[in-house]
Amino acid sequence: MKRIIMTIPEESSNQPEQTDTTTALHELGWDEKQENAFSRYTGPYIPGRVASRHKTVFDVLLPDETVRVGTSGALRRLGKVPAVGDFVVLLDQPETGSRMIVDILPRRSTLSRGAPGDGGSCQVIAANLDTVFIVTAAGRDFNLRRLERYLAVVHASGARPVIVINKSDVAEDADALVEETAAIAGDTPVVLTSAREGSGLAALGPFLSAGTTVALVGSSGVGKSTLINALLDDTVQETFDVRDYDERGRHTTTVRQLFSLPCGAMVIDNPGVREIQLGNAAAGLAETFADIAEFATDCRYRDCRHDGEPGCAVQEAVNAGLIPEERLLSYQRLVKEADFQAEKDDIGLKRLEKKKYKWIGKAAKQLNKEKGR
Repeated sequence: MKRIIMTIPEESSNQPEQTDTTTALHELGWDEKQENAFSRYTGPYIPGRVASRHKTVFDVLLPDETVRVGTSGALRRLGKVPAVGDFVVLLDQPETGSRMIVDILPRRSTLSRGAPGDGGSCQVIAANLDTVFIVTAAGRDFNLRRLERYLAVVHASGARPVIVINKSDVAEDADALVEETAAIAGDTPVVLTSAREGSGLAALGPFLSAGTTVALVGSSGVGKSTLINALLDDTVQETFDVRDYDERGRHTTTVRQLFSLPCGAMVIDNPGVREIQLGNAAAGLAETFADIAEFATDCRYRDCRHDGEPGCAVQEAVNAGLIPEERLLSYQRLVKEADFQAEKDDIGLKRLEKKKYKWIGKAAKQLNKEKGR
């Protein structure tokens, strides 16, 4: 299969744009689940996959073209916003030349992060992923605690995490970085690469089979865009060198965007973030900290927080040197963050309920008023 390179039209353009090849839906990751979900639609409806988002409009891949469309008013009223990677339903009206997204098909996985503020919401990063490459780099960006945070988020998404340590060409001891990472990764594969030199890329091949979708996440400057270019064997993403004095990168990727690789896999590039909030990823903590979870089964209390309670098997493991103390502290920090997010979600639901009943009350008053005329 030839690769698809998204050529994005100008923001003011609403005209469809042809891709450089004709691609069947199954080559975009379409499977039986999407087929069954779409089967209830008859008439002027067509399926597609969201390739990128630009504020209120979306670039959607169709079997033979890419179109830029908005969403229907009904979808907006429901508060549904398509994410990159979503399979969507478009209302196609050839007589008027208009198309719009009217529904989002069920997601098989959802990668999201906590949104700032106290509204209790989470931001969907990408949808329908099979694998997520958590990209870090040799140098100042390398941080085991941040990797644990990313692992929790990815485990909770339903996708498979793979840790990619990039820029191995500048590492003083690349093997030591892999060893340190493997100690906190559990069953998660750890791959060492140098996207700039093209080394280690073959080790990513098993995770890039045709029809699957992979997303890249990580800080700015770790080389995600360079990795995309290397996998595509072409320069499709702009890259800049990191700053010398702090090794931080500039945001060369400003929108999430889906590409098709020559091997037939889909890959989503994401803007870099310095710190990712846990959001609703509490479900991913047990798998991320499987070593702690294993010892916790022997704790005296089922709800043990491993923070000074008597009979705590986890604390005993720390004292015996079986679990690093900094790893337990990281776990406790993320548990507290997850609890706080749950409180935010509860507050958010209560606000929505209050808003809902306020609207119902106003509607009832208006109805009674009209009946009394």
